[in-house]
Amino acid sequence: MGGQKSTAPRYSHLMVLRNKAARTYGLLVLFLVLRGFGNLSLAWGTKHLPETLSTNPLAYVRSMADPFIALGIVMLIVALLTRLALLSVADLSFVLPLTAVGYVFAAVLGRVFLHEEVSLQRWLATFLIFAGTALVGSTSQSTTETAGK
Repeated sequence: MGGQKSTAPRYSHLMVLRNKAARTYGLLVLFLVLRGFGNLSLAWGTKHLPETLSTNPLAYVRSMADPFIALGIVMLIVALLTRLALLSVADLSFVLPLTAVGYVFAAVLGRVFLHEEVSLQRWLATFLIFAGTALVGSTSQSTTETAGK
């Protein structure tokens, strides 16, 4: 019986850690998709405006009537709220480098949907960002709990 009591709390602790990790990575994926497609929607909308946005604030207000720009704004607002939730479950030093993978996603979306030319130098920089993200992603998502105990 003594062995069962010692394994039950350990098993419970592992389940809590798995649930927290699943929630963290779920929020991360949601954030990356919202930010990537939100920025894509803004870029698509602004490239198809009849006028170029400059210093005239009225042009920006008028541009918000464009459906792609409005959708992009909404997606980016929801992405910001998702980032707040993400920061509530993981360390800043974990979240910010992992959200940088959004730059990789943005380069791919720009190339595929906007037909932008991405130079070899930009792809190499994008790969470095991805490699750094993978390195950070392999570390613990939270150090504050261990420091407090």
